[in-house]
Amino acid sequence: MKITDLNVMVLEDDDFQRDMLVGMLGSLGVTSILSASNGKQALEIIHGPKSESIDVALCDLNMPEMDGMEFLRHLGAGSRNIAVILISALDAKLLASVGRMTRLYGVHLLGVIEKPVLPEVLREHLLNYRLTTRKVQQAPARSFALDEILEGIRADQFVPFFQPKVDMKTGRLTGAEALARWMHPDHGVIGPYAFIPALEQAGNIDDLTFRMLGKSAAALRSFHDKGHRFTVSVNLSLVSLDDTTLADRITQVVCGLGVDPKFMVLEITESAAMTNVAAALENLARLCMNGFALSIDDYGTGSSNIQQLTRIAFSELKIDQSFVKDFADNKALRIVVESSIDMARKLLVRSVAEGVETQRDWDGLKVIGCDTVQGYFVARPMDAMAFQKFVADFAPI
Repeated sequence: MKITDLNVMVLEDDDFQRDMLVGMLGSLGVTSILSASNGKQALEIIHGPKSESIDVALCDLNMPEMDGMEFLRHLGAGSRNIAVILISALDAKLLASVGRMTRLYGVHLLGVIEKPVLPEVLREHLLNYRLTTRKVQQAPARSFALDEILEGIRADQFVPFFQPKVDMKTGRLTGAEALARWMHPDHGVIGPYAFIPALEQAGNIDDLTFRMLGKSAAALRSFHDKGHRFTVSVNLSLVSLDDTTLADRITQVVCGLGVDPKFMVLEITESAAMTNVAAALENLARLCMNGFALSIDDYGTGSSNIQQLTRIAFSELKIDQSFVKDFADNKALRIVVESSIDMARKLLVRSVAEGVETQRDWDGLKVIGCDTVQGYFVARPMDAMAFQKFVADFAPI
């Protein structure tokens, strides 16, 4: 969607500031503009006859009757697909905190702008709508009993979805992460948070891990046979590393499917505690010796990440999306991301940023020297058939 096609609502209590924003939007080519002096008035407009036409809301925070934060809470509780750009003269750290709150309320945040607003900055944030906003109907969160999950595994209902990874220097596809999805016969595609924790807690995660490993390796062999020589990453839970036979079993599965281990990356997740450190390190050392690459996943979110850096012979450091989102507008997050990339560079390993959603994210990461990215800006996770087509049609970014 072009900027000129957007329908924008301005929430600003100051008459001069509101008129200025309306005029700025007009200079950018926006012709459909609604305005409100506070959150209460804005919600009345949203629930009125013109609600379906609103694409983006420019939202001030400090307003009478209903301030911007309360408005965002109500917006998140509704089902309207309205993206938001926060605009305020408040402290940058406070704005960053409100931005994170906005996302947690389920509102699509296009960005945060400190006043005074410049036309080129507003234009850049509006362009993010065209790049990232989708009308997505999300399935309600469901809980499943362990027996139902295990029955789904036995019925072969779990498959890998592939999310591309792109090299920032060349813009070329370098690999993909295989993400477990449950193709539930009644509820459709179910994400990992509905089943991974239950399987880990019950000690049944290996059943899923080896199914994902086998299917991912088979898909990788198919990609290679068609001339696409890239890597595929598979998640490996710390819970599984207690079993000293794990490394040999993984090697047998991958090699048995005709795949060279050097094309498989094993991402070590910290969703559960490492209970037997010696056995875990033996497995990881053996996997490295057998040719597998190791990646520390979701770097920065686990309590022992720094310790893991010194224990594991890893070749890739993945920066968690919670740090990547908003990092261009948040000084503290930017420092964390830059430090992680600098650490990876000094350790002679590749840095991977996940959760990259906008051109702004891409440009910011490129400037500070990130090696590889993945996220909705490149592509969403997709099944093997869709990924095969994506690879065939892919052009360097």
